[in-house]
Amino acid sequence: MSDTPADSVVRTYIGTHRAAFLADLADWLRIPSVSAQPEHADDVRRSADWLAAKLKETGFPVAEVWGTDGAPAVFAEWPSADPAAPTVLVYGHHDVQPAAVADGWHTDPFEPVVKDGRMYGRGAADDKGQVFFHTLGVRAHLAATGASAPAVNLKLIVEGEEESGSPHFRALVEREAHRLAADVVIVSDTGMWSETTPTVCTGMRGVADCEIDLHGPDQDIHSGAFGGAVPNPATAAARLVAALHDADERVTIPGFYDDIAELTDAERALIAELPFDEDEWLRTAKSHAAAGETGYSTLERVWARPTAEVNGIGGGYQGPGGKTIVPASAHLKLSFRLVSGQDPYEVEAAVRSWVAERIPAGIRHSITFGAPTRPCLTPLDHPALQSVVRAMGRAFGEKVRFTREGGSGPAADLQDVLDAPVLFLGISVPSDGWHSPNEKVELDLLLKGVETTAYLWTDLAAHWKPAGGVGAVGAVGATGSAGAA
Repeated sequence: MSDTPADSVVRTYIGTHRAAFLADLADWLRIPSVSAQPEHADDVRRSADWLAAKLKETGFPVAEVWGTDGAPAVFAEWPSADPAAPTVLVYGHHDVQPAAVADGWHTDPFEPVVKDGRMYGRGAADDKGQVFFHTLGVRAHLAATGASAPAVNLKLIVEGEEESGSPHFRALVEREAHRLAADVVIVSDTGMWSETTPTVCTGMRGVADCEIDLHGPDQDIHSGAFGGAVPNPATAAARLVAALHDADERVTIPGFYDDIAELTDAERALIAELPFDEDEWLRTAKSHAAAGETGYSTLERVWARPTAEVNGIGGGYQGPGGKTIVPASAHLKLSFRLVSGQDPYEVEAAVRSWVAERIPAGIRHSITFGAPTRPCLTPLDHPALQSVVRAMGRAFGEKVRFTREGGSGPAADLQDVLDAPVLFLGISVPSDGWHSPNEKVELDLLLKGVETTAYLWTDLAAHWKPAGGVGAVGAVGATGSAGAA
């Protein structure tokens, strides 16, 4: 693929500023912003302050630290000079997973090391590196366009509690919805298929989870004196689990599959293009056979089909030897991965009804659901997605393919509250070791992320003028919210 003059400017700019960019990233990685550990609360705040200052230095006219009932988030915006430009909100997070040398790290996880073209350190890929590439990317974009402001109205929201389940993120988005308003959300907290296969993620599943408590006798009772004559809550739990799927591994809860977005033939063909090695995947999964819903491939099951999983089951005596009882109680933990078209609250209602119908007389039960996460799905023909694909293809010089992710994240809160489509842009690869010892980021790929964003803002502005776009909402000079700190 031959370079255009703009490509040459972007690549020269990135090369010139590479060393300073990596030095800044290393400084940020030295801040142990572990949101799950209370002793690091000050470090999480220090990480937010560091990022806000660096975004100001980058050129963002607005960069603020927003307080929450938990850890702080960072908001920034840089309005375009074009009043008709689309507004893009980039999401990421600045908190990281716990890490210690004793966990198996070869070096201090909070003292970054560059070796063999990789930067090792907690947060290098998840997610500080993927947030930070936007800073150099926008500067390279300006160098190529000769402009003083981006071609789009550019906003960032970088939360501080993603690794702790984002407990306060939705409330923050609801509180600051006017400032965060956007035509599209781009999540930079994801990855690619591999170093040699650039991909764009087009969806994440949602999740609903519950605990079911079953109570029979008021205490454990003698199975000889009473067994076979009173209901056993452990047996009731086992029957619930056994009834959860049919012989084709389809979930049997009535209405569970209503209104889901079925895979099209085109989408199945795109998934089949990926160089998937099931044996290698099984080794990664530490499993010995693939299984799941009949009629779907392994990747289709993981990315595009809803599931019901038994996360835990227990009840009665678990110690050594025998104890002949009818136990007083039993417990189940279930989770449901959801796909586009499924409403978590409708699934919750269906599960409650399904369980109630199967509980025998004499067994009392309760169900407690956690806070759900909705699924996200980007239509393949969305013009903003096409811009991401073109920009990434331009940076990598390769055909860009499509993936989804089987997990869940807070992106759905942005989709729901802001009523904006969600796209994903990430350059991390499976070997980066998210949440594991010796987390790293491939520096060449990190700089390809920089290059992708340098092209993306021009492409979006040129190819997409959303009808009724939000414009530069909350632009320079807007009064800070009460939550800003």
